[in-house]
Amino acid sequence: MRTLADVGYAKDPRVDDYISRLPGWQQGICERVRDLVHAADPEVQETIKRKGQPYFVLEGNICALMATKDHVNVFLYDGGIVPDPQSIITGGHDNKTARTVAIYENEPINEPALAALLAHIAANNRSGGWRKLKAGRVDT
Repeated sequence: MRTLADVGYAKDPRVDDYISRLPGWQQGICERVRDLVHAADPEVQETIKRKGQPYFVLEGNICALMATKDHVNVFLYDGGIVPDPQSIITGGHDNKTARTVAIYENEPINEPALAALLAHIAANNRSGGWRKLKAGRVDT
C-alpha cells in the first residue's frame, strides 16, 4: 500500500463539490478518508452515486461517504468478511453488504486500521468481490 505522502490521484469535481459544502471539520474527515482510500490502491476511482454521495470504486464499491449532522459515515462495502481487529466498525455488523465507521467531530481517525480495511476491500474486489469470496468461488 502506498503512503499518504505518495498519493496523487484524479479528483472528481462532483466529490470536491460535495465536500466543499460541508462544515470544516467534516471536510477534514472526508479529505483524510479520500486520501486513505486512494492510498489503498492506485487505481481507485471516485464518483457520485445514489443521491449525490461520494463513492470510491475499483472493480466494485470500496466505500462511500455520507455526512450527517454530527458525524461522517464511511460505508465499507465488504460483505462483513474483512477482519476488524481494532474494532473501528461502529455499525452494520449484521448487514449483508456494508458496515459503517462513524467518525465524529474532534475524534481521531484510526488511520492505520481504516487504511488496512480499505486495502483489504480493494484487494477483495480485485479477486472477484466479496460475494464471490464469501461463497468460496475464488479463481486461482
